[in-house]
Amino acid sequence: MNYRHSFHAGNFADLVKHALVLWLLKARQSQVAAGGPVTVIDTHAGAGLYDLTGDAARSKEAEAGVMRLMAAEGLPPAIAALADEVRAVNDGADEVRFYPGSPLLVARALRVGDGYRGFELNPPVVDLLDQALAGFANASGEAGDGYDRAMEVARGVRAPLVLIDPPFEKPDDYVRSAETAMSVVGADRSANVAVWTPIKDMETFDGFLRRLSGDVLVAEARLRPLTNPMKMNGCAMVMLNAPDGTDAAAAEVCGWVAQTLGEAGAKAEVWRL
Repeated sequence: MNYRHSFHAGNFADLVKHALVLWLLKARQSQVAAGGPVTVIDTHAGAGLYDLTGDAARSKEAEAGVMRLMAAEGLPPAIAALADEVRAVNDGADEVRFYPGSPLLVARALRVGDGYRGFELNPPVVDLLDQALAGFANASGEAGDGYDRAMEVARGVRAPLVLIDPPFEKPDDYVRSAETAMSVVGADRSANVAVWTPIKDMETFDGFLRRLSGDVLVAEARLRPLTNPMKMNGCAMVMLNAPDGTDAAAAEVCGWVAQTLGEAGAKAEVWRL
C-alpha cells in the first residue's frame, strides 16, 4: 500500500479521532461494572508514535492540526485532554516534536487489568509499534489482518472497545469496516465500536452508512464544502453503541476542529441514523 500515516500524523482528522478515542476509553472504563477490565482492539494500529520532524514536516498537515491545537487557549475539556497527552509525550513542552497515535494514547490510559491489542500489516510499522508500546505490559502490537483478528479477539472478551481506522485505500475498506463493526456488535451487544472515515464526497460516505444499523452515532467535522472529491474535506467518527454523553463530547470535539481549523463553509454535525 502507498499510504503512510507518518505523512498525515497530527492533522485535523487525527485530532478528531484521538480526542474521541480518549473520551470513549474513559467512558468505557466508567461504564464497565465494578471496575472490570476493558479491552481495546485496534484494527489498524499504525506506528504508535510519530516524529513530526520527519515525513509530517513535508506534508505540513501537522502545522495545520496539532501545532495549532497546542498554541490555542481556552480548549474545551475533550480537546484539552488530547493536548495534555501530546504535551506529556513531549516531556511537558508545548513545542511538539512527537505525536502519539491511538496505541500509545490508549496504553497510557489503561488501568491495571485493562488491555490493548493493536494489529498492523506492514512489518516495518509493526516494529515501530512494538517500540512505542515497550514498557506497557498490558498493551501489545501484533502483525495481522485487523479486520479478521478483531473478531477473533472480541469473541474472547466481554464488552470490548473496538477501533476501526483503515487508510481507505483498498477498494473493500468501507465494506470490511462496516461488516466488522456490525459483526462485533452482533456478537456482543455491550461492545462499543468506533469507525473513523474520511469525508470526500457524500455518495461514498452515505454508501458506508447504509451498511450499518442499530444504535449508530455519526460525528462529522468538515473543514470545507464537499466540492472536490479528490481532497479529504472532512472526517467522521461513526460509533456503534456509543455510551451516554458521547453526543455532547463529539459535538465539542468536532465543533472546535471545524470552527478553529476550518475554511469558509466549515461545519460540524452530530446525528444518529
